Amino acid sequence: MDDRVYMGELEQMVMWSVLRLAGDGYGPRVLRELEARTGRTLSPGALYATVDRLEEKGLLESRLGDPVPGRGGRRKRLLTATPAGVHALERTRTRWRSVWDGLGDAGAADEH
Repeated sequence: MDDRVYMGELEQMVMWSVLRLAGDGYGPRVLRELEARTGRTLSPGALYATVDRLEEKGLLESRLGDPVPGRGGRRKRLLTATPAGVHALERTRTRWRSVWDGLGDAGAADEH
């Protein structure tokens, strides 16, 4: 894994959402998970642009599921984090912890 692979904030949130859905992540479910956990509303177009970037980086994989009658026979695009993607998230978490280490409440905004 190339340790120089960088993930932006939205890419990290999408990856975390996909991981939480444990193999059952597809567009609408990822959007709901992301909004429930972060309060951030994302358009399907923004999600799929992010998914495409993550796939190009080798951090996420997608595959088409079986046709679903309730979806008019359309197939779901199922999303899964790759081992490289999990490693990148772990590395990111470690780096953020290192940045915050020793700050305690000093990083919190003062209320006056």
